[in-house]
Amino acid sequence: MSLSAAIVLSERLLLRGALQEADREGFIELSTDPEVQEYLGGARPRSEAEQRFDAALAADATSSHGNYVIADKTTNRFLGTLMLARRSAGGPGHVTGDGGELELGYVLRRSAWGTGFAFEAATAALRAAAGELPDQPVLLVTQTANTRSLNLAARLGFRPTSTFEEFGAEQTLCTVDLSMFRI
Repeated sequence: MSLSAAIVLSERLLLRGALQEADREGFIELSTDPEVQEYLGGARPRSEAEQRFDAALAADATSSHGNYVIADKTTNRFLGTLMLARRSAGGPGHVTGDGGELELGYVLRRSAWGTGFAFEAATAALRAAAGELPDQPVLLVTQTANTRSLNLAARLGFRPTSTFEEFGAEQTLCTVDLSMFRI
């Protein structure tokens, strides 16, 4: 089971489970920016980003449990995406024998870096999950070279537990207990 809330609010942010046409340029910028995509497989061509956006919009892909658009609470401006859903049991990077742990992932537009939005969005999502799900480990996986992401993970309370190779790079697996976010 993943986080089921369709909307999660924080002080400055709205996490919504629905991609909107108004998100198009922000989504494309997120997908095509070489700095944003540096640790995520590299920037995509604009045409590919447009196709992915159209497919996601048509399928209403972000409405699946645990996938969110991070938007400014006042303006509804697209800032990035957040995922809090089950990690595929078939791949590497697990802390339980059967896999399928809850995994946190996020990516923000470069213009939103350094604002505390990633910390605020992740905290809000984890608090919402802690309010509706039983205690369990939550995973965060990032390239070991991505020091910004590892620093944010540490601020959120995640601790590195192991490394493994995936996508042609060393990944660091971090974990925290969901109960840490109960209020």
